[in-house]
Amino acid sequence: MSTYILQLKEKIQPLQGQLLNHPINTYLNSFDDLKKFMQIHSFAVWDFMSLVKKLQIEFTCVSLPWKPVGNPQTRRLINEIVFGEESDVDQHGHPLSHFELYVSAMRNLDIPVLPELNQLLKTNSIGELIELIPDLNLDDRVKNFLIFTFESIQNKAIHEIAAIFTFGREDLIPAMFTKIVTQLKNDSSKSINELIYYLDRHIEVDGESHSHLAYEMMEELCGFDEKKWLEAQDAAIESLKNRLNLWDAIIEA
Repeated sequence: MSTYILQLKEKIQPLQGQLLNHPINTYLNSFDDLKKFMQIHSFAVWDFMSLVKKLQIEFTCVSLPWKPVGNPQTRRLINEIVFGEESDVDQHGHPLSHFELYVSAMRNLDIPVLPELNQLLKTNSIGELIELIPDLNLDDRVKNFLIFTFESIQNKAIHEIAAIFTFGREDLIPAMFTKIVTQLKNDSSKSINELIYYLDRHIEVDGESHSHLAYEMMEELCGFDEKKWLEAQDAAIESLKNRLNLWDAIIEA
């Protein structure tokens, strides 16, 4: 791991620490708590895929005729993550995206998807999404979380988007979800097994090769450019602050 990565991780460690020790890790004590958590967290499950797809567009060939694009290792990382997110398998071995798996877990618990998420799923462009979000009947912190993701996809440089992906999502999710799973496993009901399976899949995949490959992607994108590393750091910090605000919104709900 390069000095640049270590320095960036040191800078964001206080925010990551706040997330890992957030009260949400001890709040899921009733069905109503779990319902609110899943309904709001589903927005973060969904928007993550657009973040991944943006990286796929930048680092792999998604046009015709095909030609090799970029660094093969980065290409493999992105394609692996897209494959895992978009075409994983459920507990019974049936192909399913992680978003669909999450929605299935909600359905298994009789938790409806919020109509605001269904509205977003019907949009056809990033611009349309960004215009729609402020009018949704959601907590401002949830809306700001989504706006940050999609405005970043639309406007930020690719090394900043990669930093949001790497340090705001991939690097954080295994430890964050482990705490939530530990809490949920105190519930012996079978209906919660599908949610635990979803969380365990992220802990397993993100905690193994993906984080290491994402660091390599950052090193390739930023190289020895101090300005790029500072921009990546700022994007990561902003991403983590938005996640903290999202968690706060869930607690209040």
